[in-house]
Amino acid sequence: MTSLEPEISRLRQDLGPRLIVLGHHYQADAVARHADFLGDSLELARRLSELRAEHIVFCGVWFMAESAAVLCKPEQKVHIPDPGANCSMADMAPARLLEAVLEVLSAKGRRIIPLAYVNSSAGIKALCGRMGGSVCTSANARTMLAWALEQGDGALFLPDQNLALNTARALNLARDRVRVLDVRGSGRRVDLAGAAKADLLVWPGCCSVHHRFKTRHVLSARAGRPGVRVIVHPECRPEVVEASDAAGSTSQIIDYVKQAEPGSTIVIGTETNMVLRLARGHADKTVLPLAESRCQGMARITEAKLAGLLKDLDRDPGVQIPETIAAPARTALERMLDVCRASAGQRKAGT
Repeated sequence: MTSLEPEISRLRQDLGPRLIVLGHHYQADAVARHADFLGDSLELARRLSELRAEHIVFCGVWFMAESAAVLCKPEQKVHIPDPGANCSMADMAPARLLEAVLEVLSAKGRRIIPLAYVNSSAGIKALCGRMGGSVCTSANARTMLAWALEQGDGALFLPDQNLALNTARALNLARDRVRVLDVRGSGRRVDLAGAAKADLLVWPGCCSVHHRFKTRHVLSARAGRPGVRVIVHPECRPEVVEASDAAGSTSQIIDYVKQAEPGSTIVIGTETNMVLRLARGHADKTVLPLAESRCQGMARITEAKLAGLLKDLDRDPGVQIPETIAAPARTALERMLDVCRASAGQRKAGT
């Protein structure tokens, strides 16, 4: 297939400073090479306040473009090359179902603080904003969960069960104070007696990319490779995280590889596009995927779709979020950024 790089470069040159392209690390190389900034969810959210471009093209999945549209300035427009680029994890937590479950959990006056992973819809973020909650990324989940647990009578972490359980373990929460909910039947199956005994309530969702990894993959990676280090994403199953040497967000995994000694062998449990890009960028080390696992939502963003969008960018309506949803979703996102800034300031003051 002919590369569209020359055409996209020409279109970008025509648009000049009016355009900024953001890309997630899980994008294929054909798309990632066109990004002005590659990052994980937290890095890209932080970038938004610095951007002055009229058009922000987000090469990622839909919830990421929604978050960018919520945080951008009124004069800016956020675009996505394929609005159908969905996240299966985000789809596991519809806003209407969360509202019903929270109503059941709060029926006896208990104040439950919802904490949504950024892999969720703007509607979910809006509910969190209205109910005193916030959002988190895999990089700051520990900070944000500790914050949420201090805000009410309990916290509900959604939609990723694995990230919730791994973060609870990192915070040394007692296992009998953590309860995974049955959210079927619009919350009618929630075990209220069990939920009442828990400080942390967990939504039963997962990431299709990271849930695919098993302990046997870690054991296989270690076989015949003395000194190998295994690092996985905290969206992996708790037993996989426990069997590995380290766990971290995409940015933390990248730093782990950068800081490793030349000659190291590192096996990584995350999206394959990112692992292969790391391998090419660190030829002095052996970097391998734990197993083949690609995000189908991310794969919907292609170079051809990016080129098609740029050709007609001024006529593209962009990502539209009603202000009734955008305002409380913005509150949830800004709470996260404020809490993380305060936490970073406290750490700096303590050094």
